[in-house]
Amino acid sequence: MTINWKGVMPAVTTKFTDDDKLDLEMFTVNIQAQIEAGVHGIILGGTLGEASTLTKDEKRTLVRETVKIVAGKVPVIINIAEQSTVAAIEAAKHAKEDGASGLMMLPPMRYKADGRETVTYFRSVANSTDLPIMIYNNPVDYGIEVTLDMFEELLNDCPNIQAVKESTRDISNITRIKNRFGDRLAILCGVDTLALESMLIGAEGWVAGLVCAFPAETVAIYALAKAGKTEEAIAIYRWFLPILELDINTKLVQNIKLAEVATGIGTENVREPRLPLIGTEREHVLSILQEGIKTRPKLPNYKQYL
Repeated sequence: MTINWKGVMPAVTTKFTDDDKLDLEMFTVNIQAQIEAGVHGIILGGTLGEASTLTKDEKRTLVRETVKIVAGKVPVIINIAEQSTVAAIEAAKHAKEDGASGLMMLPPMRYKADGRETVTYFRSVANSTDLPIMIYNNPVDYGIEVTLDMFEELLNDCPNIQAVKESTRDISNITRIKNRFGDRLAILCGVDTLALESMLIGAEGWVAGLVCAFPAETVAIYALAKAGKTEEAIAIYRWFLPILELDINTKLVQNIKLAEVATGIGTENVREPRLPLIGTEREHVLSILQEGIKTRPKLPNYKQYL
């Protein structure tokens, strides 16, 4: 099984009702907006999806419901962020049973594994499934870097490890990966504020955050950049940047959910211990969103390039 690892893949938020249950109605509204905008895949259960607060059954429900909503139009990918290898293998098994097309995988949670342990963890999970895998490489937030030498081992042993969500914040790492592995490892930028730059130097796509609230603008940037319409992509990106910076923040979930409210495709409900924004913090985010919506650009016919 393979996935065409390219384009915009939203790391979608998980929607909750006022009484803290899965809000599948609003979740459906948002996923449909993503599909209409032209995204290339849906990623569930990441940081934005509040994965650490979801039960196993809730994660499985989200996969099954998303598979129904997208109806084969795009792949459905579930993030695996587990503390043990056994739990990660079980999660991969459930993902396959529930209809997921692929996996995104973080290194082991909580325990700071060394290189040998991290490679063994990824290899064990990859060899337990035939689902294609994207490694999420985010040493800034999660404390473990998957180095090029580690990728070398994994790519030799695990043909279903096919992509990396590149979030090292070192944009030159894209060129290092390309020089080392060519097309063997697809690269999707995982940092909203580096996305256009990353794609212009070779990244195949963008695992995006603010796409949750602004799907069309996000896909337009990708489509225009890949079509060589660089100036048009830059113009949208410059408008978008103050909003994209809401993703580079410890309150990114609350920020992006507030943005979803502003564009009518989400709610502010988060799961404790997170709480909705209040006071000056909320006012600051709202001011950025209000300015962005007031100056929202008219998009060209970007879908012709998809």
